[in-house]
Amino acid sequence: MSEAIETFAPSGILTLGVELELQLISNRDFDLTRAASDLLAGLRNDTEHGEVKLEITESMIEINTRPRSDIAGIREDLAVLRDLLVHHCAQQNVSVSGGGSHPFHHWPERRICPGERFEQLHARYGYLAKQFTVFGQHIHVGCQSGDQAIWLIHALQRYVPHFIALSASSPFQNGTDTTFESSRLSAVSAFPLSGQIPSSVMSWDVFLAYIEMLKDCGVAESIKDLYWDIRPKPEYGTVEIRVCDTPLTIERAVGLAAFAQCLTHYLLRVEPGIDPQLHELVARFNKFQACRYGFDGVLADPYLRTRVSLRDDLMLTLAAFEEDADHLDCGVVIAGLKEAVRRGLNGTHWLREERRKLGGYNDVVHSAATLFAGPSSPTSP
Repeated sequence: MSEAIETFAPSGILTLGVELELQLISNRDFDLTRAASDLLAGLRNDTEHGEVKLEITESMIEINTRPRSDIAGIREDLAVLRDLLVHHCAQQNVSVSGGGSHPFHHWPERRICPGERFEQLHARYGYLAKQFTVFGQHIHVGCQSGDQAIWLIHALQRYVPHFIALSASSPFQNGTDTTFESSRLSAVSAFPLSGQIPSSVMSWDVFLAYIEMLKDCGVAESIKDLYWDIRPKPEYGTVEIRVCDTPLTIERAVGLAAFAQCLTHYLLRVEPGIDPQLHELVARFNKFQACRYGFDGVLADPYLRTRVSLRDDLMLTLAAFEEDADHLDCGVVIAGLKEAVRRGLNGTHWLREERRKLGGYNDVVHSAATLFAGPSSPTSP
């Protein structure tokens, strides 16, 4: 086994990093456009605030923040990278948009980005690689050890529906309202190593043995092949939360990062008892409820053997870590999330309202690109 997998490189506890996968939009018809490689070739990365990277197809681009200790640093990085990308794209008659899916693009028209990794994925997964033109926010939270990372992955699994409901912004596919709050995760679930960490993996050593078994069987070559909802990132010393749609605004992306940091601080502080095997029995149902209904979903509670409102549980969670939010200087951001939950405001709500007002999906995309490029408030989607 390689050194990179054996070693979990500890990072500062609760440090944050954010990756945003973004849509590249033609200003002629507001469809996705093949622009990523050309854009990146002419773009000077602002390494002080992170980097801009290729993703699997030419209609996607990714911005990555630097590791930051506080949410203010994440906000600054994302804003600088957003402004850099929007300005550069405008010179090429291209817009940038958030959102977990493009409302009407046709996946066969997508082109795979050059690069050995992307070409291998296309060869292995066929058409799924092009259908993977969906857009997510990944949040990295720093850990002190591999064992702590595995514990946190299990502890955070209960809150996967909460992240989905807060970030949901992919109601439309192929020119149709899917009736889902987040349709993006349906594309992710098609991959064979998607889903959640096995409940039997309870330590770093067991995780390493599990990866070694997958490699020996030819199922996976590295941790990158695990499309889990939450996975360890040993070279960064983090856990990586991967279930969020890309929000429509930088401010909601900041809110999701603050939610992850405050929740992690709370879980490490109170150390709740967790039973991964019990939770595994209801995890798929709870995840579906969040994808389908968002804030209006219901969650199965395997401990109390009952069902609870996702909205109510999310509000209780936000209230539970108020002390942690104040300690981390996230109080204003978390207050904005509370108000958004109370009012049912996420990206899907905003997109459906724009569709109702404007009528055409092209106009909705134009409106979403305009929203992403401008300032936003703590309750923005």
